[in-house]
Amino acid sequence: QVHLVESGGGLVQAGGSLRLSCQASGRTFSSYVMGWFRQAPGKEREFVTTISWSGGSTYYADSVKGRFTISRDNAKKMVYLQMNSLKPEDTAVYYCAATPHLIGTPKASDFGSWGQGTQVTISS
Repeated sequence: QVHLVESGGGLVQAGGSLRLSCQASGRTFSSYVMGWFRQAPGKEREFVTTISWSGGSTYYADSVKGRFTISRDNAKKMVYLQMNSLKPEDTAVYYCAATPHLIGTPKASDFGSWGQGTQVTISS
């Protein structure tokens, strides 16, 4: 398993940007598929984006495509989520997650390691 700690959340106005970071610990970080999920109050946790172990392949939910960018630095054991053109509906707790294997459309149940989450609030 890998231990994950998110940071970078906050309150911004609609149209603004935020960059979330996820610090991982564990010797095998570079072999994990990493992802970001989010959960708004009263809603289920939903997929946002994933990135392959090499960083060469990324996948996004339609709701964030073209606005969010995931990246990773295996040497630093970091994963980032750059969020631009933020909307009030992006308001949620954002979670970093890791899995050694991923097949098909990402689901929360595919990921065995989770961070504690970071709150992102977008004001209109």
